[in-house]
Amino acid sequence: MRVFVAGASGALGTRLVPLLIDAGHEVVGTVRSPEKARLVRQAGAEAVALDLLDAAAVRAAVLDARPDAIVHQATALANVRFGSGGLDPVFEKTNRLRTEGTDALLAAAREAGVRRFVAQSFAPYRYIREGGWIKTEDDPLEPSPPASARKTYAAMLHLENAVIAAGGIVLRYGGFYGAANDGLIRPVRKRMFPVVGNGNGMFPFIHLEDAAAATVLALQHDGPDIYNIVDDDPAPVREWLPVVAEALRARPPRHVPVWLARLFGGEAAVVLGTEVRGASNAKAKRELGWTLRYPSWRQGFFAVYSQA
Repeated sequence: MRVFVAGASGALGTRLVPLLIDAGHEVVGTVRSPEKARLVRQAGAEAVALDLLDAAAVRAAVLDARPDAIVHQATALANVRFGSGGLDPVFEKTNRLRTEGTDALLAAAREAGVRRFVAQSFAPYRYIREGGWIKTEDDPLEPSPPASARKTYAAMLHLENAVIAAGGIVLRYGGFYGAANDGLIRPVRKRMFPVVGNGNGMFPFIHLEDAAAATVLALQHDGPDIYNIVDDDPAPVREWLPVVAEALRARPPRHVPVWLARLFGGEAAVVLGTEVRGASNAKAKRELGWTLRYPSWRQGFFAVYSQA
């Protein structure tokens, strides 16, 4: 197929483009700078400078590319730093890419007759915080996110509803790791990421290489559908956070009570540390024929963070 990749120069896009080409696809990748364009061309793809928030430019780029499929991986999360303000300030532009950008791509896809559409969403934090600790795609999403994350939740839900309505595929990825600018490295080294309360909050991870491999497989399937793209081993914060610190050769994380985490990190920090649910990858492995290079963060963290 001829595949239009929005966000080809991002953390996932740079791993996805070579895999698509190796699988025999032609790739047109969007970029935001000449330097990124060179990297995409070096990988063997065509590069197109594009602002995904410019609907007219998106329409022109898609019609000119004449793709058979579109993969939406555009975010604005490079080098971000998470703080006490919650998710919404950090995800402000990414939220626009997931709402306005998604709408622009879907409109262009309809006009160009593109029926195959795959988009990036997110599994962590999202599932309802009651019942079992490992959720499948059939489980409901959390109806009451923390106040500082409501816009981010709404943007992801907008993307998912729009893509499913168009007959596309939504990939709910786990927490990415494997990038040089990994957002965990700095706060863990500085002991700014504590274990909150009982540390029960479950978090599903995925290495970027495994995420890219699953995305290539998803292109071969018809929608509408949703898949959790996570590893085999969702685990509570109290379990995985010390392993990150050990792999980074950093001091162990601090332990703080819930009231202190709420005071300095807000409700979102408490929810992350104590209540969020993990996600199961059984459907993706079964239906996509997906196998993982890093089935667990227990191996992946040391492979990645010991080199950081």
